[in-house]
Amino acid sequence: MKVFTRIGTIVLATSLYLQQCSAQYINEQYTDPVNKITLSTWRPDPGSNSGGGDAATYAFGLVLPPDALTKDANEYIGLLRCDVGDAASPGWCGVSHGQSGQMTQSLLLMAWASKGQVFTSFRYASGYNVPGLYTGNATLTQISATVNSTQFELIYRCQDCFAWNQGGSKGSVSTSSGLLVLGRAAAKGNLQNPTCPDKAIPGFHDNGFGQYGAPLEKVPHTSYSAWASLATKTTTADCSGASDPVPTGSEPPAEPTSTAEPVPVCTPAPSKTYDYIIVGAGAGGIPIADKLSEAGKSVLLIEKGPPSTGRWKGTMKPEWLQGTNLTRFDVPGLCNQIWVDSAGIACTDTDQMAGCVLGGGTAVNAGLWWKPHPQDWNYNFPEGWKSRDTVPATNRVFGRIPGTWHPSQNGKLYRQEGFNVLASGLSKSGWKEVIPNDAYNQKNHTFGHSTFMFAKGERGGPLATYLVTAVARKQFTLWTNVAVRRAVRNGSRITGVELECLTDGGLSGTVNVTPNTGRVIFAAGTFGSAKLLLRSGIGPTDQLEIVKGSTDGPTFISKDQWINLPVGYNLMDHLNTDLIITHPDVVFYDFYEAWNTPIEGDKSAYLQNRSGILAQAAPNIGPLMWDELKGSDNIIRTLQWTARVEGSDQYTTSKHAMTLSQYLGRGVVSRGRMAISSGLDTNVAEHPYLHNDVDKQTVIQGIKNLQAALNVIPNLSWVLPPPNTTVESFINNMIVSPSNRRSNHWMGTAKLGKDDGRTGGSAVVDLNTKVYGTDNLFVVDASIFPGMTTGNPSAMIVIASEHAAQKILALKPVPSLPGGNGKGKWRR
Repeated sequence: MKVFTRIGTIVLATSLYLQQCSAQYINEQYTDPVNKITLSTWRPDPGSNSGGGDAATYAFGLVLPPDALTKDANEYIGLLRCDVGDAASPGWCGVSHGQSGQMTQSLLLMAWASKGQVFTSFRYASGYNVPGLYTGNATLTQISATVNSTQFELIYRCQDCFAWNQGGSKGSVSTSSGLLVLGRAAAKGNLQNPTCPDKAIPGFHDNGFGQYGAPLEKVPHTSYSAWASLATKTTTADCSGASDPVPTGSEPPAEPTSTAEPVPVCTPAPSKTYDYIIVGAGAGGIPIADKLSEAGKSVLLIEKGPPSTGRWKGTMKPEWLQGTNLTRFDVPGLCNQIWVDSAGIACTDTDQMAGCVLGGGTAVNAGLWWKPHPQDWNYNFPEGWKSRDTVPATNRVFGRIPGTWHPSQNGKLYRQEGFNVLASGLSKSGWKEVIPNDAYNQKNHTFGHSTFMFAKGERGGPLATYLVTAVARKQFTLWTNVAVRRAVRNGSRITGVELECLTDGGLSGTVNVTPNTGRVIFAAGTFGSAKLLLRSGIGPTDQLEIVKGSTDGPTFISKDQWINLPVGYNLMDHLNTDLIITHPDVVFYDFYEAWNTPIEGDKSAYLQNRSGILAQAAPNIGPLMWDELKGSDNIIRTLQWTARVEGSDQYTTSKHAMTLSQYLGRGVVSRGRMAISSGLDTNVAEHPYLHNDVDKQTVIQGIKNLQAALNVIPNLSWVLPPPNTTVESFINNMIVSPSNRRSNHWMGTAKLGKDDGRTGGSAVVDLNTKVYGTDNLFVVDASIFPGMTTGNPSAMIVIASEHAAQKILALKPVPSLPGGNGKGKWRR
């Protein structure tokens, strides 16, 4: 169903380039003329950068119990005023109750009008998946509802709405803090089954979205109880003829807890042993699987998700690719579709975007491909992982995946107006144009065209190189659509992995490694590998207690065999700060429209010759710009600026806009923490952004540096930061949250280092990537990175995988000894 392919982005309402602050919303008191209820309301300021979409209509109102500022309330009286949209196929609007207004792992409330009534539905999304029905205790009772031809208004009582529990995944917000940060989203139409709330299928949020701070000083009211008693009205649902309901908002538990959960029909795993079992087929897993099988080892590579590119029998594609051997993942110009259609692609067990398909991030990202600056190794990594140590691996990787900055097969670059506008100012201001991977050690006031992993006009990367040579070997086996629950462990010895059958046709049971010599490698990404470690009894005690209390509990490893390591700490991401400019010479190309209705000439050029703009990554990326700043703490921090030819309807509807995304990279001090819920979803428990004052000063100064360089361009206008706003004010008033500041370059949750985390150190894996306290468990992916990279990390992860392969192959097997609890001296 078409709407299901797009519904995934309802949870993307706080997109990568959304940067709302409360100053862009109008806060005022409103008294309902009928019920005399006085609420504090917030609505987008149509005259500010928060306008667009439903800004002229949308309002959210709130009144709290009188003691809500001293005692956390768990209910409120609310108001929603929204567009009706298409009466035949209604629009909808909604509010996120979650921390920082995030849409994932938060209680969501949707409302819409149909046949003179206002219907509502509580929803929940554990990750980037369809927001399913919320199954917790929240209750909504209507006080009043009015509908006319253009808009509707609902006043309601919402009980148990500030704390939620979806299958063990819990969250809450605090009214006693004096501030809520709420999220909004709306759609113009396309809601299916409108008179049956439990089966309603909402359409894409194409009518505005955002976040806003809601100060609560004036929100409590002494008349709350009297007003709450007015909540007596309900709606009459009509589910006759309604299609199937949406799924629940979280991944089903491995062991269903009631007859309501369907039991998958599973197939026992083949009883074969392997020298190496690698869990996760992405930037870390694919290269190391290739290198180990090349060395003659029997290797099983397990990928949780489906095939992606056409070479590997992927099937996801738009209509115009039917009949070809291409999928959406092959065509560079379709890479941005992930933000409109993530169903069946994005991992559903984490609150951040992660690719659960063959290739992982290298299958879904924009393909940026950087030869690392030497300091990315030298500053961040310990001995054995310095730049001089990784040169052989770097040469091997770039020998196989050299990358290109002119991906169209005719050698031309298309729609370069945006690049040329910015380049003119940068050059005039003294910034140097370079070919980035030729000048990989020049990252200070330099700029150039982006380099991509693409080859022959298609995605390329590890899927087209390392995986091809691995599959050709008889000792290599690839499984897709197979999930792993945990490593099977007896003390320090791992004997195999336990599979987790989640869907019909999946594999179940245990797969073993070769006795005495076999090894397991987790390469499931920053969130996936950390989750596997925790479910294997490896991590902080507080997290292992959560796993013990989950559906894993009955079969979880005994407490005396837990290995206490700082899994989940050291979480990093490039802090993203978006600027927006407009210039009359910039020309927007609609890559989103190319999904359904590509321009005929562009389609033909690509299909026949792998040429034209569809051979370039969406959304017309470039130039890339780099800056280095030495802070007051004497740390040199790097900034990468990624420009793209698109704006945001939240700030401007101009087709001449460009977004300039600043990534705070190497040298960043701030760190966060990943955690696991009792529903076994992972989440960002503490974000890794701007906990350090010098990090913030670097962001501010970097913006000033770029503004100075670009202000020499005639006719260039700034949208963000808004005119007459200081950079300091722009940054200080901006919400800091993964929902609006992430780059999705997550790293660090299984840190590599010499300081053993079992004895007070910060490292989870040693210099050979072996998990401390184990004989034969390794982690090889972005989670082992001790510090942040300068730019997009894909190439550096592949290099790390190549380098780790040599280290692992050089290790002698640890003899299997009876007993052991993983807490003694690590045996080499």
